Amino acid sequence: MASCSLRQSRRGMMGVSHMERGGANFKSRTTIQSQQRGAPRLHHPQPSGLLLLIDHSSQVVQRATARPRPSKMAPICVKTVLISESVDPRCRTILEDNGIRVTEKQNMKKDELIAEIKDYDGLVVRSATKVTADVINAASNLKIIGRAGTGVDNVDVDAATKKGIIVMNTPSGNTISAAELTCALLMSLSRNVPQAAMSMKQGNWDRKKFMGAELYGKVLGIVGLGRIGKEVASRMQSFGMKTIGYDPITPPEVSASWGVEQMLLEQLWPQCDYITVHTPLMPSTVGLLGDETFAKCKKGVKVVNCARGGIIDEAALLRALESGQCGGAGLDVFVEEPPKDRSLVSHPNVVGLPHLGASTKEAQARCGEDIALQIVDMVKGNKLVGAVNAQVLSSTFSQESHQLIKLGEAIGAVLQSCSASKRPFGQVQITTQGDSMKSSTGYMTSSVLVGLLNHESGCLPNLINVLSLAKESGITVDQAHCASDGAAECVCKVEIVASGYSYNAAGSVQGGVPVLLELSGSVFRQPVSLTGNLLFFKASASPQLLSSVAGLLATEGVEIESFSAPSDRTGDLWYCVGLSSLLKDLGALKSLVKEAAQLAI
Repeated sequence: MASCSLRQSRRGMMGVSHMERGGANFKSRTTIQSQQRGAPRLHHPQPSGLLLLIDHSSQVVQRATARPRPSKMAPICVKTVLISESVDPRCRTILEDNGIRVTEKQNMKKDELIAEIKDYDGLVVRSATKVTADVINAASNLKIIGRAGTGVDNVDVDAATKKGIIVMNTPSGNTISAAELTCALLMSLSRNVPQAAMSMKQGNWDRKKFMGAELYGKVLGIVGLGRIGKEVASRMQSFGMKTIGYDPITPPEVSASWGVEQMLLEQLWPQCDYITVHTPLMPSTVGLLGDETFAKCKKGVKVVNCARGGIIDEAALLRALESGQCGGAGLDVFVEEPPKDRSLVSHPNVVGLPHLGASTKEAQARCGEDIALQIVDMVKGNKLVGAVNAQVLSSTFSQESHQLIKLGEAIGAVLQSCSASKRPFGQVQITTQGDSMKSSTGYMTSSVLVGLLNHESGCLPNLINVLSLAKESGITVDQAHCASDGAAECVCKVEIVASGYSYNAAGSVQGGVPVLLELSGSVFRQPVSLTGNLLFFKASASPQLLSSVAGLLATEGVEIESFSAPSDRTGDLWYCVGLSSLLKDLGALKSLVKEAAQLAI
């Protein structure tokens, strides 16, 4: 028996990502991104192919579709892209140079975007376009949403994931620009630069009024130690500031290597003269700096937010400014943009900007170029960069991975066929075996589920959305990796439980072709090639079995192209027959077999 070295329960989509790339829980060093139940089922076009299954014990003949469609994996076909905001011209040029038709329509209202989006494979946005669930559900062809910038809080990532749409951003495109603006605001707060400049324009000369403080020797707290946080730290250290910080993902030893001492937030607040935040906006960061936090800070602490509006509680900030607990704030982002309530913007100790973090020529050129290059790389199957909801695809850009994905889908399709009368599925266990399969467990799990859930009512699964769909269907998914048992180097084993009945299968790739090695305890003498028209049936071992089945098939005008029998010759066993075409009616086999299923792969 092989010994399992890793086991992980998957009841929804799981992933750990950087704080600036889509989130981390500020109460933990790992994050679980759970998909919500109750999502609408997706429309399923009428498929081709036919599956018929006989359950001899119940005397019921069931009909279901059975030709498994390939999952939507890289390279992904993107022929048309809509750009809904102003991006650098290089974005359009790069896309068009690679054969993608581009349409630019800016300042569309929600209803206009909903009407327009149905015609496109891709959508490129910045921060103004709100890609809501309504927009996503109206996009019948959409395969990718590209955000030219950091963060994706203007995109409903959950809705996109459930529809199998990749959401991508350019996490490094505006890093330098955002970091430099943060530093500019820190310096402006320390020396009252904007207020003094405005006073001069009004004809005043108030040297005493604008007394400032040096940054040298002061403590800067950096909440969020990703790309931007790191760049801010290195720059402000050159002013002689002590940098401390918090990040639930970046290891303390890593941040220490660039001069930032990590600590818990409760330890950080009381030490800071200045605080800057560089996190995504998510439930665990909304109102991160509120009344309770300000009360723990030094009196007169100064804060900067160039990340996302809402991380600092605006009402609490105003109260802290009025009381003097907060000595000043540099704000480039707001909960509502532009803000209708001008209380903060008008406060004399606030330096407010109209969301200029990425507003440099260099950042705009970089983000526009990056998102176009990332889309082209994905379309060509070169690599996947910046995807926030499709990490499973990042390791599928090789011929070997393509073959393994086909294997997973084919095993899933076989088990779906053989268990068609025992729905619904309750539990699925996927085990990869062998050293070379160790890194493929994630996408093998998804590919098996694609095969299992293909053609389910209202279900259109692919590698991106299938874990979410499985959870929505109430299926418990477990995955594991085991060491090789010596019999086969690379094997994928799958066991499903449906209505109390258990079915299992094992397969591998041989000569570039997916093959079935075992089906529900029947180990085949020769591996079954998982291609073409296949008939699986369960029957008692008998010398006359093959001739009886062959005669029946001949009367139906179907030729046998291959026959695979199990090694064991006792008891009820599964057999596989390769057919010239699928049978029109499996009912004719009822007298010979106990269960039967056919499918085209």
